[in-house]
Amino acid sequence: MPRRDRKGPASRGRHTPRLWRVWIAGPLAILVALAAGVGIYILFRNLAPQGTAPQQAVPAHEVIRTTLATLAFAAAVLAGVYAYRKQRLAEGEAHRADENQLAERYTTAAEQLGHDQAAVRLAGVYAMARLADDWIEQQQVCVDVLCAYLRMPYETDPEASGYKEGEREVRHTIIQVVRDHLQPQAPTSWSACDFDFTRASFDGGDLSGSHFQATVHFNGATFSGGRVSCDGAEFSGDADFGGAKFSGGTVSFIDTEFSGGDVVFSHAEFSSSTVPFFRAKLSGGTVSFIDAKFSGGTVHFGAEFSGSTVHFHGAEFSGSTVHFHGAGFSGSEVSFLGAKFSGSEVSFDGAKFSGGDVDFSSAEFSGGTVSFHDAEFNGGTVPFIEADFSGGTVPFHGAEFSGGEVSFLGAEFSGGDVDFSGAEFSGGTVSFRDAEFSGGTVPFFSAQFSGGDVDFGAEFSGGTVSFRGAEFSGSRVHFLAEISGGTVHFGALFSGGTIHFGDVDFGAEFSGGMVSFDGAEFSGGYVDFDGAEFSGSEVSFGGTEFSGSEVSFGAVFSGGTVHFSGAEFSGGMVSFDGAELIGGTVRFENVRGVPQNWGPFHPSTGAAR
Repeated sequence: MPRRDRKGPASRGRHTPRLWRVWIAGPLAILVALAAGVGIYILFRNLAPQGTAPQQAVPAHEVIRTTLATLAFAAAVLAGVYAYRKQRLAEGEAHRADENQLAERYTTAAEQLGHDQAAVRLAGVYAMARLADDWIEQQQVCVDVLCAYLRMPYETDPEASGYKEGEREVRHTIIQVVRDHLQPQAPTSWSACDFDFTRASFDGGDLSGSHFQATVHFNGATFSGGRVSCDGAEFSGDADFGGAKFSGGTVSFIDTEFSGGDVVFSHAEFSSSTVPFFRAKLSGGTVSFIDAKFSGGTVHFGAEFSGSTVHFHGAEFSGSTVHFHGAGFSGSEVSFLGAKFSGSEVSFDGAKFSGGDVDFSSAEFSGGTVSFHDAEFNGGTVPFIEADFSGGTVPFHGAEFSGGEVSFLGAEFSGGDVDFSGAEFSGGTVSFRDAEFSGGTVPFFSAQFSGGDVDFGAEFSGGTVSFRGAEFSGSRVHFLAEISGGTVHFGALFSGGTIHFGDVDFGAEFSGGMVSFDGAEFSGGYVDFDGAEFSGSEVSFGGTEFSGSEVSFGAVFSGGTVHFSGAEFSGGMVSFDGAELIGGTVRFENVRGVPQNWGPFHPSTGAAR
């Protein structure tokens, strides 16, 4: 804690005491003393027994003695007043002398900081720091001078005209002095001071373990080399890195705690540095990376987002490697609204989305890789609403969707590879409603749908969407979709749960493209094509095995080709009851076994009866 000033608040900056005039203070002191004496006399008289006989007259010498005693008391009071005034004036003179001495020390230290020789500048650094410790009321001014030195132009090229011998040592000494005064055990703490490093240049420095309780400005600062460590630091006030340039070296925030205030990295540029946030805690306030540019280097966010608001609105990921490995999103609001992923490698592998809101709405995935390998979605909301997947790779391999809500509402899949292979859908809600699959590849190879609610009420007009090897054993999966182009493969195992491919109000429409259930196995559960319309697609159930499910094809066949060539009806309940054959071709060549209800189809030709 900072030392308290020896003077009261009213005397700061003033060294002549405010004293009353003698002709006022003297009589007032005598009157106060006499009043006190009279009060004591009356008190004792009231305590005396009542009704006693009158005493004899007081002798003259007693009156004289009492008078002299009163005069002596008055003189003593006046002497005390005079002594007090003299002491106060002496203190004022001493304080004025101290102030003059401190001002002279300030001037000397400032002159030393501007000296040509590095050794003298180093002496100026220590002199200014010692002055900040001794001159509490001007401590902020002394700190401002040291920060201003770091904001001065800094030339690292020995051949350049502005190069100063030993300058790097001087600047690193300032950083070290600042760190020493920001430690919890510092004899004199500067933690309550503001620090302004605006547009300063850093090529190294150690601020680890520092406690910043006020505002810290790094906006426009350049981190060009070496290692700048903020490991274990605590920012409980505002920290501004807006527009900072991370162009080299390492800037480390390992175990750093942002517990209050706003932390701003808006418009910052990460072009070459390594910036780790391992185990950092963002538990309060707002952290902003709005319009930040990640064009190179490596940024690690293996952090815990437990109560803050973190914005990546409009951020551009065009070349950096950005890791959110194992990050925990348990209560924060984290937004990538409108972010652009065009070339970076961004990893959410193993991240845990257990609460709060992580928003990728309107984000653009046009290049690079954004990976969600083994991520856990078990709470909170993760929307990809109207996101644009036009290039690059977005793998969800092994991701687990066991709770919360993940929405791809209105998203557009027009290119690239969005891969859900091996993903597990066991709870919560995952929605692709109104999404458009017009290009690229979206595989769900070996995905497991064992619980929860998955909605594919989307439009498939191009590209390839494949469910080969997927297992539908318990989820409620809705394909109330429009399939007008591209290729959709359902070579899956349907062993339980409820799968809807149509509905009387929202029937799936197969109007183009290729939809394949070749090799699919329906061994349990309920699969519903009621109300679906096959009007132009090529839909194949070749080699499909219906061994235990209840499958209903109460659909409208008005065009295209639907063939069950080589299908096997060995168990379960397969019914075409309610189907309507208007046009197109339905083939049942080389089938084994028969459905329970052929509906309008001839058992061998598939033609209308």
